[in-house]
Amino acid sequence: MSSIAFGAIALLLAGGFIEWLLWGMREGVIQGQLGHIQVMQAEYLERGQAQPFDFVLPPDPERESLLSEHPHVQVVTPRLAFAGLVSRDDHTVPFLGEGVDPEREEEVSADYRITGGAGLRDGPKVILGVGLAATLDANPGDQVALLVSTASGGFNAVEVTVSGLFTTANKALNDIALRIPINTARELLRVEGQHTWVVLLEDTRHTDAVRASLVAQMGAEGLDIVPWHVQADFFNKTAQLFSRQISVLQAMIVIIILLGISNTLMMNVLERTGEIGTQLALGFRRKTIIRQFFTEGLLVGILGGGLGIVLGIGAAWALSTIGIPMPPPPGMDTGFVAAIRVTPSLIVVTFALVAGATALAGLYPAWRASRLNIVDALRHNR
Repeated sequence: MSSIAFGAIALLLAGGFIEWLLWGMREGVIQGQLGHIQVMQAEYLERGQAQPFDFVLPPDPERESLLSEHPHVQVVTPRLAFAGLVSRDDHTVPFLGEGVDPEREEEVSADYRITGGAGLRDGPKVILGVGLAATLDANPGDQVALLVSTASGGFNAVEVTVSGLFTTANKALNDIALRIPINTARELLRVEGQHTWVVLLEDTRHTDAVRASLVAQMGAEGLDIVPWHVQADFFNKTAQLFSRQISVLQAMIVIIILLGISNTLMMNVLERTGEIGTQLALGFRRKTIIRQFFTEGLLVGILGGGLGIVLGIGAAWALSTIGIPMPPPPGMDTGFVAAIRVTPSLIVVTFALVAGATALAGLYPAWRASRLNIVDALRHNR
């Protein structure tokens, strides 16, 4: 039971740690930038970077109101993407920019953490990534000039005030990104509308249902209704990697349980050889002996698995309360404090694995016990 409980604790803690990492990454991607759903013109993701002005959605208050009033929708915010050059004094560097609604964007861009100055507000303001600000030697209150290509093929420039500096978990983004109010971006680019509407829901579990409903309502209008995971390539690959790792860990623990418990049950059979011989001599059928030892193994597995689940949940709570300090992941510049996330599905899978493995481990000893010769078994303890 101790071995089984230890295996269950190991599975629960390892699986819970991976669950928390994936949950944190998923919610970070959603609430940090992508939202749950993005509404855009068809083929924008494939061709929009090369031909951005061909995919600008015209202003449509009625459609935006339809999105906002849809069940489970928390906020809808427009975005207008653009690129150009940003200058301050003798420094001129390229940038990737977004025009956003300052008020509504706060709920969708939790990963954009202001480290200096203030957040974005309406007017000729800009917030810079900390890496871009360092390159420009810019601080809150400084003036910078933005130069971009317009929809007509010409150039336009605007001078804006740096209201703040932001950092995200993505260091590469910090080195090149900036944001301005969407009205300023429209004036700068000389366009009306936006490239995307970003939809944030009350809960991630509603994503598929809301998307299906929006596709039924708006899919015929030449729009793409894109769920968050389509654009979350890094998350998808990381989730696949972690899933394989936890599967290997589960297989290793199951093998350990099979070998360890099978050996223990074999010793149990040897120690009870006389008892088995007596049962056979009294007329017990061999399948009854098999059922007896299999049931004993299953019972030990259930008790050990249950004990391990209880202790594992307690250990997960304690570790989560204390926190698990983690270094910055590759491509990011800040560390984080991890926790253990125990989900009902993880509990069921862990319990089923350890109980099932123990039951399987008892099959061979049970079969060996049923095949004992009655006379030899009765003589065994003499």
